[in-house]
Amino acid sequence: MKLSHLVLLSLLTIPARGGFVLSSLASEPSADPSSPPVQAPAPQPRLLGGSELKDLLTSTLQQQYVQDQGELELKLGRDWKPVTVCTEPVMLHVLELPTLGVSPNFIVRFELLDGERHLGSWQMPVSAHVWREVWVARTALRRGQLLSETERSRERRDVLALREAYVGNENEEAGLELAENVPAGAPLLQRQLKPRTVVRRGQVVEALLRAGAMAVSLKVEVLEDGASGQQVRVRNLQTKREFRGKVENEGTISVSL
Repeated sequence: MKLSHLVLLSLLTIPARGGFVLSSLASEPSADPSSPPVQAPAPQPRLLGGSELKDLLTSTLQQQYVQDQGELELKLGRDWKPVTVCTEPVMLHVLELPTLGVSPNFIVRFELLDGERHLGSWQMPVSAHVWREVWVARTALRRGQLLSETERSRERRDVLALREAYVGNENEEAGLELAENVPAGAPLLQRQLKPRTVVRRGQVVEALLRAGAMAVSLKVEVLEDGASGQQVRVRNLQTKREFRGKVENEGTISVSL
């Protein structure tokens, strides 16, 4: 008697009325090593719609162009005709952007890849926002006011709409002051700041004239505002001669002869 694909574990003869009964206990059929491996089901075709395209564009532009400037938000400028894809993940490559890069409104040219299959190239008009926390004046700020003494707060703003360099760092450099008035609620811009003025026009300070190892001190009138390290024009109070010197501190200007 031949038992195919069964492992005989035990044979028992059990007395029964009118004869004997042969009982056998066998395992489940074992796998045939020559059988082909089970194939994973092939991905089912699906449609890549406008929402997914927007997410792909946003992710790609964020990583390659916007980076750490803020959080990019996009809106497609026209309807997108869904494309059939079969392989995951779908890849998007940016082919062309305007010279100015990501701006409030621009056209981006891109291609889609389904695995190694090129699905095509498209152009899409988009509108964009880049959100980031920036410094905003809580009250009206005055020209000449020290930045450290201003009433300001951090607010989430669209920095693309500012079109100018803004103050975004939480730890601003010390010694800055306002170069112009800033209305309440307005974001602080880099051009509105300047190094703190140390000497002012009309102020009388001490000038140190150095020539080698020799140094001469005299009183001069400051003819223009200046910050520490800047060159300013001054006038000798006795001879009325004008020359330039480097601002050292609130009361001293050095001059090299």
